[in-house]
Amino acid sequence: MKIEMGIFGDINGEQVKSYTLINDQNMKMTCIDYGCIITRIDVSDKEGNVENIVLGFDDLEDYVHSSPYFGAVIGRVAGRISPPTIGIEGITYKLPQNEGQNHLHGGPYGFHNVVWKSSSCEGIDQASVIFTYMSSDGEAGYPGNLEVSVIYTLTNNNELIITYHGTSDKSTLLNMTNHTYFNLSGNLKEDILQHELTIKSDQFLELDQFLLPTGNLIDVEHTPFDFRAGKQIIEGTKTAYQQNKIVGNGYDHPFLLNENNKKEICLIHYSSGRKMIVETDEPSVVLYTGNMLQNNIQLRGIPCKKHLGLCLETQHPPNAIHNKHFPSIYLEKNKEYHSRTCFTFTLT
Repeated sequence: MKIEMGIFGDINGEQVKSYTLINDQNMKMTCIDYGCIITRIDVSDKEGNVENIVLGFDDLEDYVHSSPYFGAVIGRVAGRISPPTIGIEGITYKLPQNEGQNHLHGGPYGFHNVVWKSSSCEGIDQASVIFTYMSSDGEAGYPGNLEVSVIYTLTNNNELIITYHGTSDKSTLLNMTNHTYFNLSGNLKEDILQHELTIKSDQFLELDQFLLPTGNLIDVEHTPFDFRAGKQIIEGTKTAYQQNKIVGNGYDHPFLLNENNKKEICLIHYSSGRKMIVETDEPSVVLYTGNMLQNNIQLRGIPCKKHLGLCLETQHPPNAIHNKHFPSIYLEKNKEYHSRTCFTFTLT
């Protein structure tokens, strides 16, 4: 295992560092301490070609001004909250709106656009980057001085493990995820419509016209949301099913997972032979198929476009604070928040 360090740029006079973790299988993962952003993941295809499989930039300014959360850690709360007010221990807190009436992905001052403290640790069979951040009481509208850490670990088994920890001196909300857009074709040679996805999920959350969960759980059977036996993404873009059309022809929905840490999510691109297995201790995953990606940005010389990448955001369901039957995102004072997701890259 090896770690290469560099300077990615600077923001407001503060240097942004980059870390490239390299294992013995020629897999590489590069991240920066601005937003804990994963800028590249390079893995082999079935012919041995090592190529990048995530959407991202080579320039910090693009991440600051043009990025739809490419590769970033999301927090304090992933997803949409609306109405943008939360009640905790009898006190009402107002959250800033950054998507119409919605508070989205922690708001405009979320974890995705701050510089974290960072360090690295190199071992024989794994290497890690450790990010830490103190989110002060009242930041982005949330109560509590929150100490949070994110650790990216690359192993010699081609596993990328993401762990999250957090503690607060006041009761608050916390629901973190990573917003990497994957495209297993390699170097963005094609879109993700031919990718085959399997999710062990019997139910997904219905969304309204503002892309907020209505609170209704819908059985996936006999719908385009039944990924239990595997399905190509393109099927959800061509259907007349209203839940696919409402998000721009595709998916932007939370799926409730039937089980955890048992290969519950699998993404395959058969032409390249690349396969990604996702295992998590989170109760749900948000599948977003890049329905709102636009062609006004360049990704290392490749024009961005709709359906160029997909996200698998392991987390608690969005807007849980306003849906009491959803798994809770309430973090009690001085209690520890912990979450873990493992991405394993292999071949079919």
